[in-house]
Amino acid sequence: MTTPAKRRPLERDAIEAALRELPGWRYEAGALGKSFVFGSFKEAMSFLVRLGFHAEELNHHPEIRNVYNRVDLALTTHDAGGEVTEKDLELARAIQGFSWVG
Repeated sequence: MTTPAKRRPLERDAIEAALRELPGWRYEAGALGKSFVFGSFKEAMSFLVRLGFHAEELNHHPEIRNVYNRVDLALTTHDAGGEVTEKDLELARAIQGFSWVG
């Protein structure tokens, strides 16, 4: 279960500090984002399946855009009015841990 503290919007300074530990991630348009380019569509789909399992485990689901071998992610917390929270950083860290590109 997510604690209320994890649903509290983060200040920009806290987000930017956390991004220093998340290579390739950015904060723009009010969301955490990252683009991944894989060797093939099949690799991109494999990544998305793995992402789906992690998102379910954390009960936090990203906005996903996929075109062929490219996957673009945007993370915000709906419970916090679409702001970035610790839940988003937690999912970004998990993704960073299992991604084999970027």
